[in-house]
Amino acid sequence: MPRMVKEVERKFLVADERWRADAEPAGALRQFYLAAAPDRSVRVRIKDGRSARLTLKFGAGARERDEFEYDLPLGEAREMERFALGNVIEKTRSLVRHDGHVYEVDVFAGALAGLVVAELETEAEVPDARLPGWLGREVTGEPGYYNAALALEGLPDAAP
Repeated sequence: MPRMVKEVERKFLVADERWRADAEPAGALRQFYLAAAPDRSVRVRIKDGRSARLTLKFGAGARERDEFEYDLPLGEAREMERFALGNVIEKTRSLVRHDGHVYEVDVFAGALAGLVVAELETEAEVPDARLPGWLGREVTGEPGYYNAALALEGLPDAAP
């Protein structure tokens, strides 16, 4: 069943390894983009090589966008990969709970190895004082750190 949500999303570089102490088991993600523009994207994500989802995102806002998600047959997702724009992103995602919120911590592989990004998606803003200490610089609104840009352009110049 399709799902539409309005997400408030913040992105951070990860400053250190303390997040690992509270991390739930990680999952492997392989994702690629079929279309990407400043105000919209079409993404396919394969999770643990077993399931796939098609995601459409709309909106140019740094923190808030409309998102629609649909289940996709795995075979079709794999076939669509040949139409990928730029690089296929490979990463391991861990969920980390802190102060009533769930952070998605992505450890990138391949051409993006060394990049570790945490995302917080909520329905409302979270005050900076309630953020975990292992978060580094906030990169919300910096286009170079969004997955579509990472796929199309690689690591930003300022990346660690």
